[in-house]
Amino acid sequence: MTQLRRNTLADELDDPAPALGTLERGEPVQVFAVRPGTPARPRIARAEGIYMWDTTGRRYVDAGSGPVACNIGYGNRRVLDALQVQAEAAAFANPGTFESAANRRFAERLAEAAGPGYERVFVVSGGSEANEAAMKLARQMAVARGEASRWKVVSRQPSYHGGTLGALSVTGDPAAHDLFGPMMRPMPKVPAPITYRIPEGFDQQSWAEHCADVLERTVLDEGPETVLAFIQEPVGGLATGALVPHAAYMRRVREICDRYGVLLIHDEVMSGGGRTGVFLSHEHWPDCRPDLVVVAKGAGAGYFPLGVVLAPRDRVAEVAGGGGFMHGHTAFGNPLACAVGLAVLDETLDGGLIANAASQGARLRARLDALAERSPIVGDVRGKGLLMAIELVADKDTKTPFAPSVMAPAVLASAAIEQGLILYQRRTNAGRDGDWVMVAPPLIVTDAETDLIADGIEIGGSRDGASPRKSLNLWAID
Repeated sequence: MTQLRRNTLADELDDPAPALGTLERGEPVQVFAVRPGTPARPRIARAEGIYMWDTTGRRYVDAGSGPVACNIGYGNRRVLDALQVQAEAAAFANPGTFESAANRRFAERLAEAAGPGYERVFVVSGGSEANEAAMKLARQMAVARGEASRWKVVSRQPSYHGGTLGALSVTGDPAAHDLFGPMMRPMPKVPAPITYRIPEGFDQQSWAEHCADVLERTVLDEGPETVLAFIQEPVGGLATGALVPHAAYMRRVREICDRYGVLLIHDEVMSGGGRTGVFLSHEHWPDCRPDLVVVAKGAGAGYFPLGVVLAPRDRVAEVAGGGGFMHGHTAFGNPLACAVGLAVLDETLDGGLIANAASQGARLRARLDALAERSPIVGDVRGKGLLMAIELVADKDTKTPFAPSVMAPAVLASAAIEQGLILYQRRTNAGRDGDWVMVAPPLIVTDAETDLIADGIEIGGSRDGASPRKSLNLWAID
């Protein structure tokens, strides 16, 4: 077992922590999100592999990789050593003055893994930043070719592409737009090619074809000369619960983009870096290669804030030759981030974690499918590799979702954590599109750990479990 240095910061704090919102100043970030008086979260003491321990010594199994980010697990010695070495050498270097070996090596290794067409790597601090950068790069790519009229970015409803205003403008979340809409420039939306609770009169393939038809019609209605890009998650994240589109849809998307000169951006913030059993999830659809790819969560694997945009060499050269990319942040190209990214990438590739994601994903899928057969409220299981979700419904026959007030994912996640199992859930669009929880453990998970997670989901949601929560469980509704 890796020997990790003890974190003594927690020893200086009172335990248990006071309720949130009760102190005059300070408090952790959760104070912004919950009502005053809400009990504090457990306090993290340490983490290793797929396990986390709080300051009381209780162990948790992280079945969500945090927010589907910690791809290689916790306490990885290669990454920790790389972080320390780079921090001691130079934690920061302004790209306007210096380049760094970490940036150069990370970009080369990442471009090699991504394959032809993705030779250039723009490094930022996370997924929202990376999607913003991708859209701005797409705009300058169009301008560099004399297509300054192109500026609209079409996206899907529902979808999620980030919390910054630019990324939120292409996010398909009406509840968020109700709040922040006056601050944004809205972008065109088209229906997502959902595969569960499909509108009446369609099956999966016909709905997929319909969604592609709507995309083409939207491009024509907006004016092809004004449409810059179409952005989509090839395998869905939290907004669609690991949606895997029909192959017919993906093929049509690429054809439509080619027909009208629209750039295709793949948001692989969550799915990229090996999580779906291939390095970039568009590899599941060889006839739908994007022009730009965004990767974030798994790139830094929770060890450091990191996001990247992968772009073709020739198009970057055109932008650079026309005056350069008019974009950047204080921490773009940060050597510490790049050192971590390189170590995470090496661990992923050298450790066979992509193949493990494929094999453990198949094992997990079989267990979750079996659960769905027996449970009256697990309506669907979907995903690729170790990016999986289970959808919760009030009635499986009619596929009727729970009322938003039930807060079904939160109830299940709460019951699971009482069993020491962490599931990732966060309500999108106020629950109007359905309810699901993500099951996405680190890519290092073993056979025994995959079974442990599946067992924990069953126990956490069963009437026989230790959970006192009986307002919702996987077997019946009280």
